[in-house]
Amino acid sequence: MSTVEIPDGLKELLQGYTVEVLRLRPPNLVEFAVQHFTGILESQQEIQPAKKSSARPERKGVSFEPVSSEPNVDQEEEKDPVKSTPAKYNRRVSFVQEAYNPEDDEDDESEPRIVHPKTDEQRRRLQDACKDILIFKTLEQEQFSEVLDAMFEVFVKPQEHIIDQGDDGDNFYVIEKGTYDILVEKDGGVCVWESNDNKGSFGELALMYNTPRAATIVATQEGALWALDRATFHRLIVRNNAKKRRTYEVFIESVPLLKSLELSERMKIVDVLGARTFKDGERIIKQGEKAECFYIVEAGEVKIMIKSKLSAQTKAGQQSNTEVEVARCSRGQYFGELALVTNKPRAASVYAVGETKLLVIDIRAFERLLGPCMDIMKRNISQYEDQLVALFGSSDDLKH
Repeated sequence: MSTVEIPDGLKELLQGYTVEVLRLRPPNLVEFAVQHFTGILESQQEIQPAKKSSARPERKGVSFEPVSSEPNVDQEEEKDPVKSTPAKYNRRVSFVQEAYNPEDDEDDESEPRIVHPKTDEQRRRLQDACKDILIFKTLEQEQFSEVLDAMFEVFVKPQEHIIDQGDDGDNFYVIEKGTYDILVEKDGGVCVWESNDNKGSFGELALMYNTPRAATIVATQEGALWALDRATFHRLIVRNNAKKRRTYEVFIESVPLLKSLELSERMKIVDVLGARTFKDGERIIKQGEKAECFYIVEAGEVKIMIKSKLSAQTKAGQQSNTEVEVARCSRGQYFGELALVTNKPRAASVYAVGETKLLVIDIRAFERLLGPCMDIMKRNISQYEDQLVALFGSSDDLKH
């Protein structure tokens, strides 16, 4: 049986098209495909004369060299007065959307590392802002330190646009302080999709998949951000995601919940996965707390415990909040979705049974990527609530 060789770049080309279809939901897929690929072809033709003869393409990224006082002809020709942005963002006006292959530079150490000097106080604030950023959690310590070295501080004013929908990706942003609205243009109108308040991050999708910005980000008050340039993001984050894909591809395909997803959708989930290990008896979720993550068991087991007023009586006849085990989850099973789907506090506590390794998806990625699985989760939640009513007699007994 003869083998068929997949042409270089085909996977990335189709992935980019798939991302745009999921983002824009065009009514006519064929017509949209013609427009999408024609745009890519025209972009490639425009830069063809400028390409060097080197077999390795020139890296496209943000330059951090000081701006010369001498006029630059190329800069003047590219400048767009409508999209002119403050120099502090160090933005490029346009990027050609070529597929980035992280394996091209996997062993390349020749590219100079970008370092923005910081005081001890700045470094402390930056580390504090980045400690809960999911895409950083799987980096090795040396890689994470290099990310921190490359990040630079950005101060914003009220109503300032950090990102505009449709623009090319330049930086990834981590919020240190301030409130930021995520605005999405759809069907001729603009809606506020979400607001980030003093924590979180944004801007990774356009850099991961070489697609235009999917939303506009506007500061609603004075704030501070930490930005990571496109070149460093590719070299460290996207390359690390490629390794994660090789590591978790088979496992993710074996998770029953995710079988309804397309391959490209499952790979996006891998990109945002974090991994955490818990010791025997360690609490993973606390009943009553705000929900921020969704979990999949990679190895080991967890037990789900609920406090019930009917669970025990003290000698004085007063009711006790003893925890009762209601379920267990093992490899390939998931938990933590109930509070995320219902927008309510955690309904149960969860503990590790033995040493347990979990894959973690934060709430933003959960809402963005697991939409196709929502019907399955809602059916499971309904069954879960029926079991609890049968166990405790009334769903009111689960409130605290």
